[in-house]
This record gives sequence, structure tokens and C-alpha cells, in this order.
Amino acid sequence: MDTREQRRFAVVTGASSGIGFELAQVFAEEGFDLLITAEDAEIEAAQRELNRLTASVECVRLDLSREEEVKGLYERIQATGRPVDAIALNAGIGAGGDFARETDLRKELRLIDLNVRSTVQLCKLVVKDMVARDGGRILFTSSIASTMPGAYQAVYNASKSFVQSFALALRNELKDTDVTVTSLMPGPTETEFFERADMLDTPVGEEEKDDPAEVARQGYEALMAGKEKVVGGSFKNKAQTVAGKVVPDSVKAEMHRKMAQPATAGEREER
Repeated sequence: MDTREQRRFAVVTGASSGIGFELAQVFAEEGFDLLITAEDAEIEAAQRELNRLTASVECVRLDLSREEEVKGLYERIQATGRPVDAIALNAGIGAGGDFARETDLRKELRLIDLNVRSTVQLCKLVVKDMVARDGGRILFTSSIASTMPGAYQAVYNASKSFVQSFALALRNELKDTDVTVTSLMPGPTETEFFERADMLDTPVGEEEKDDPAEVARQGYEALMAGKEKVVGGSFKNKAQTVAGKVVPDSVKAEMHRKMAQPATAGEREER
């Protein structure tokens, strides 16, 4: 018998760095074989690092903001001939700035394609197989940003609100199966996110952030326990999420503005 068939198999998207890489590392440490993907060349370095921890790590470089490349990833999954025991739908990007006056629409539409459309597309393909065999675990990387209107991060927060709602709805639909759905909700985490989102000159970009390894471990443990969701990182994130249930949306939007407003926007307002 192929010994791989005795080992669990996980797929992690956005696995070249940050929370995605740390999630892949936790899976590897826990004895999973892996298929990992990301759009950048660093995915190959991630594969080499993870191969030190587990016997089988395949990687594929794909841009999941493109529909045909999501299909390509699913074809790669099928080619393994193995059931997906767990999938971490983690790939995503951010975009900061003044939506009406500064940001690039092409980048924001690509954000929607990656954060929203590709998440739905890949989940649709994989979950059907899980339901057919009545087993599997799905982890969505959402965000505490999903709980508040994202002034100066309007499209990103909206994308995470979609992911959060989608994950919870899917979980309810699947409650009569052995397929579980878990949402990981990190706060500001020490990754490349803020640099890529052009948010280094914002208060949230400059503040101390959570350890992605800790966030990933929290997500993995919640996933394996079959929990509905977990707020990752510090106690501050958990308190913020609880408070957000009673604070009016207009107040939350203003709070987010103070965290995410770039210095250049402040200068413009003073003129």
C-alpha cells in the first residue's frame, strides 16, 4: 500500500509567506502531506523549507485571481489521486487608500477576484468532493476587518465581510455532514500585507503586530476542533470583535479611519 494514503493531505493557498506559510508549517508539523500554492517565486523556497518537516510537499505557482488558474489548481489536486482532508483558503491581498480620490480600480478589482471570486470558485470545486465522501475540513482566512466598515480600506474590508458571511453560511448548510467549516479572523499581523497594500504610513501599519505563527496555530487548532470561528492574535483583537457587536457602524467606520488613514490624507485635509 502507498504510505501516502495513510497520511492526511492538506492544501494551502497563499502559502509562500505570512499566515499562509505558517499554516502550511503547522500542517507539516502535524503530519500532513501538502500541496501549496502562491503567485510568487517564493513558493519554491517555502516548499524546500516545508520538506524538512514532512515527506511530501508539492508546490505550484499560480495566480488565483485568474479563473483558469483556479481550475488549474483543482486539476493539480485531482492529479494527486488523494482526498483533501483539509484546505486552507488563505490567498488574499489588501489595498489601502482613499477610494474616491487615490486608489487604483484595477488593483481593487483584482483584489475582489482573488479574495472573493477565487475563494468561492475553489471552495465550490473542493467542497463537492468532500460532501461526496462525507468528510473534510475547510479553513477560511477572514479578518477582524470583516466586522467593521473599512474607511481607507473600503474594498478589502468588504471582501473579508463577504468571506466571513460565506463561511458561516456554508457551515450551516453542511451541518448535517462531516464536513466542517472554520473562519480564522486575524487582526494586524506581522506579514508583508501592509507593504503590499501601501499602508506602511498608516497608524495600523506602524503599530506592533501579532506573530503569524501564533495566528496560524490558533487557526489550525480551531479547524481541527471543528469550531465555527476563531479570532487570531492578541486579546485586543478579541476585545475589539466583542465591542464591535454593540458599537454603531458609523462609529466603527470612524475608528477604522483613524487606524488606516495614510499620512498624506491627513496632510490633504489640513490644506
